[in-house]
Amino acid sequence: MARRVSSRRFLPPDPHVAEPYRLTPRLALRVGLLGMVALAVFAVLFLRLWSLQVLNGEQLLRAAQNNQRREVRVPAPRGAIWDQNGLSLVTNVPALVVQVWQSNLPKRKSIRLRELRKLGRVLGMPAREIGLALRKHRNDVLTPVTVKTRITSLQAGYLRERSDDFPGVKIAKASLRYYPHRQLGAHVLGYVGEISQTQLDSLAKQGYHSGDTIGQSGIESIYDRYLRGTPGLEIQRVDSLGRQLGTNTLVVPPHTGNTVRLTLDLKLQMAAEDALRFGIEHARNSGCQGCWYSNGGAIVALDPRDGSIRAMASNPTYPPSLYVGRVRQRALDAAGLTPRTAEGANFPALNRVINAAYPPGSVFKPVTAIAAMQEHILQPFESLSCTGQYEKNGQIFKNWDPFVNEAMTLTTALARSCDTYFYQVGYRFYGMPERLGPRLQAWASRFGFGQKTGVDLGSERSGLLPTPDWRRQTYTKKTDPNWRIDSLWKPGDSIQLAIGQKDLLVTPLQMARFYAAIANGGKLVTPHLLLDVEQPSANRRSGRVLPTPPPRAPEQTGVDAQALAVIREGLYEATHSSLGTSAAIFSGFPVSISGKTGTAEKFIDPGDGYLHNFNQSWWCGYGPSDSPDLVVCALIENGGHGGDAAAPAALKVFEQFFNKQATQNGPVHSD
Repeated sequence: MARRVSSRRFLPPDPHVAEPYRLTPRLALRVGLLGMVALAVFAVLFLRLWSLQVLNGEQLLRAAQNNQRREVRVPAPRGAIWDQNGLSLVTNVPALVVQVWQSNLPKRKSIRLRELRKLGRVLGMPAREIGLALRKHRNDVLTPVTVKTRITSLQAGYLRERSDDFPGVKIAKASLRYYPHRQLGAHVLGYVGEISQTQLDSLAKQGYHSGDTIGQSGIESIYDRYLRGTPGLEIQRVDSLGRQLGTNTLVVPPHTGNTVRLTLDLKLQMAAEDALRFGIEHARNSGCQGCWYSNGGAIVALDPRDGSIRAMASNPTYPPSLYVGRVRQRALDAAGLTPRTAEGANFPALNRVINAAYPPGSVFKPVTAIAAMQEHILQPFESLSCTGQYEKNGQIFKNWDPFVNEAMTLTTALARSCDTYFYQVGYRFYGMPERLGPRLQAWASRFGFGQKTGVDLGSERSGLLPTPDWRRQTYTKKTDPNWRIDSLWKPGDSIQLAIGQKDLLVTPLQMARFYAAIANGGKLVTPHLLLDVEQPSANRRSGRVLPTPPPRAPEQTGVDAQALAVIREGLYEATHSSLGTSAAIFSGFPVSISGKTGTAEKFIDPGDGYLHNFNQSWWCGYGPSDSPDLVVCALIENGGHGGDAAAPAALKVFEQFFNKQATQNGPVHSD
């Protein structure tokens, strides 16, 4: 057996090993590395403490203070909307609203649901609606969510007295949109609503935030940048549990939005909407074939000199107040403002002045007449036969008056709206050399048809100006089994286009723009609604007018003055000669009015699953005849002849504008 060797080292001998336990080099290395790691850890902790205390001390102090206070955006009241005379169209009213801070709600789901149910009973609304509103903002829990607007003082007092029972629920002051004239001008003014996520994604860089109120249609949307104002800032102090301590401190006051003054005339707008209802009711009671289906229409009045819109009415309509505050789905359904109910109510949200296109019928005949004179295929005093029907290539085209049989000049043909006269002019356009292109359409395009007017109301329809190229592109082998025939531009296309029928579609505003060009000497105006933008008034003084882009200057169309004079003479005879199609309506008016009736055929399904041919009633004109101040264009859907419904409606607008009354002279004999 080996002898145990004694050792003088500090480690005691181990009886279980043959050699004494020694501090080997490997063990010493490990001990050294461990010491270095420990030293490094202490060094890091020291540097971190030094950084927190010295380098970032002030920043962390501010962060600690921010845990005790919150920055709360204060919405600014929206600017008012006035008519041209400073009369209020849209304003604001103060209201108390209920807001919920999601970060302050109880964390336990059962307690939170119990609180929301209790809150719903106090506010008289389902807790589910509150939950849906909160869920929409679940990604932004630091922004208060408005769940109820226009609460009563009793409800506000109850919630304030029991604030401990409703953590996260606050009463706040708000400014809500108010429409003093209810549904008047709804399609022009538009409405406001909470900004959507899609809108927020595109507008966040412009200063919009979640929960902001933004214009959703009409003037409220187009000029939201002027109306929305500048939000303020309040500091709200809270304890460690998020409960508010004391009252909020206003740091930056909100600034009310600017006032938008429109070219509208409030009294004329009222007259236009009353006239539209009158025209629809008059058509229903007239007893004409299909007129009992009259259920909509449009009237627009504008200044022919610069395109300022004085009135714009569309029927059916809706009250914009339905979108103020808490939006009730049931109320929107009842008003026909949802996809499910819109068709049954004849689309009340549709602005028929700019977003509905109709065949114009005979109100388009002055376009044909001007184009024919400009192209030298028609002389103004050339006589053409006006008969009950016109036959070409075996196809018969009927006149609205089957008993007429005489020769007419252009002015008489316009006054009496002879279809067969213009059928012959249309065929002359068809016979022009193909290398010149479709000349009637070229002049119609020059007058703004087939394109948007540029009115400052956002989206609008461009209508349809059919051409040979359009037919080739529309009727193709893939879309039409008879494409070889349908894709060809045939004589009937030109013949019917000459009286504003077949595929031609226009908006009432496009027609009013054209008649403004007749009235002002051949200049094409850009219709517009903005008059100016003004800072909020203070101390009973009007605010400063802010610079805004001016409306586009009228454009020359290149129409010969003599050709326009012939057209104006024809339109004057239409309202004053014994056989003029609207003479019975306008000849008894103290102010001389010129204009043209139109009866446009359109196939419509009234709800029985079959297409029926209904007459769209038109009248467009201006006054006074010698120095026009106002152009009016009226359309009554399914209203029969133009002189039966549209002309009487237009007359009421002129009566208001000139403050004079008319007397009807004799029965109406109209297309």
